[in-house]
Amino acid sequence: MAPSVKPISSPVPDAWYPTLALFMLAIGLMVTASFFIYEATSSRRNRSLAKELTTGAVASVFLGFGSLFLLIASGVYV
Repeated sequence: MAPSVKPISSPVPDAWYPTLALFMLAIGLMVTASFFIYEATSSRRNRSLAKELTTGAVASVFLGFGSLFLLIASGVYV
């Protein structure tokens, strides 16, 4: 006999998808805005590559997961 198989389920409840999409996209857009403000207001000599890469990576992660949750919340299963 084969062992009982559990169905695949999301670690996040389906009702949270729109809320997660909204918060993650909002955070991602705020981090992106701070990145643009940092780039526009700092001189070339005062810029830090580590800060730019970290800010870009954080914004990318939040915007990526926010877009994913937005697509899933709207019915596009990816």
